[in-house]
Amino acid sequence: MKYVKWIFVVLLICSLTAFVEKDKPTGGLSEGDVAPDFKIESTSDGQSAFKLGNLKGKYVLLSFWASYDAQSRMQNVSLSNALRSSHNVVMVSISFDEYQSIFEETVRKDQIVTPTCFVETEGEDSGLFKKYRGFTNYLLDGNGVIIAKNISAADLSAYVKEIG
Repeated sequence: MKYVKWIFVVLLICSLTAFVEKDKPTGGLSEGDVAPDFKIESTSDGQSAFKLGNLKGKYVLLSFWASYDAQSRMQNVSLSNALRSSHNVVMVSISFDEYQSIFEETVRKDQIVTPTCFVETEGEDSGLFKKYRGFTNYLLDGNGVIIAKNISAADLSAYVKEIG
């Protein structure tokens, strides 16, 4: 009878971890894939809508993050800092925060200076989140082909030196 309680606990834990893992996006885009084009509306005055296809011919770093995801947020800040002096790579920073005010406060606190910083207020329910599979980043070449995925700031700095 004492084993029944332990079996129940183990089954409960297994079912909970299976549920958590099921929610995480898997797979996604890989190096060598062409990044899907998208358009995102600006939420600030004086900034027009952004379309990825308009950056053909340029190296682009797409960084997807949210204020509530500490790892993606730290990665976004370090990538932004790595590109401060670069004119070879355009950084496009997209937050999946559902509230504009939280997004704006996070950008201010983290001192993100990219002029191409947007918020997708549909959050994790947005088509963009599903298309790009969550909080990650992609380095694209001039043809929109993914040449690196989940790149670190150090590796990004090396790429920047290499391309220009």
